[in-house]
Amino acid sequence: MSAFDQVAQLISRQLKIDASKVALESRLLEDLHADSANVMMLIMDLEDACGVMMEDEALMQMRTVGDIVNYIEKNTNK
Repeated sequence: MSAFDQVAQLISRQLKIDASKVALESRLLEDLHADSANVMMLIMDLEDACGVMMEDEALMQMRTVGDIVNYIEKNTNK
């Protein structure tokens, strides 16, 4: 499973939306309507699923699904 597929699946579960609505350019807050609680739960799920610890500084820079996928791809061997 690609990093994007894994992220899209986790986002769709957390936000209760169809995974087909998740794209690399989707913005978490504006497009997918995530709130801060959703984002925190998503981060914890991603860290568990991908075996990566997301740094606070990096989290502040993440706005899109693509930002998350890029971070995971750079920081894990999966």
